[in-house]
Amino acid sequence: MKTRIQELRKKHKISQEELALAVGVTRQTITSLENEKYVASLVLAYKIAKYFHLRIEDVFDFSDVEVEGS
Repeated sequence: MKTRIQELRKKHKISQEELALAVGVTRQTITSLENEKYVASLVLAYKIAKYFHLRIEDVFDFSDVEVEGS
């Protein structure tokens, strides 16, 4: 899943470590999210969006996510 996490971090001049501490995950989790190797849980997506004062859909791109039953 594509995200704007790296772009937002750079804009706000914060490190992966700082964001990780703020949302309660490891730096490796932030790295995996940025490299599209991990999909955030709804709770984590909410925490990251809230941290940047944005909506979840402003941080995460759901356009390529398959919906079951479709």
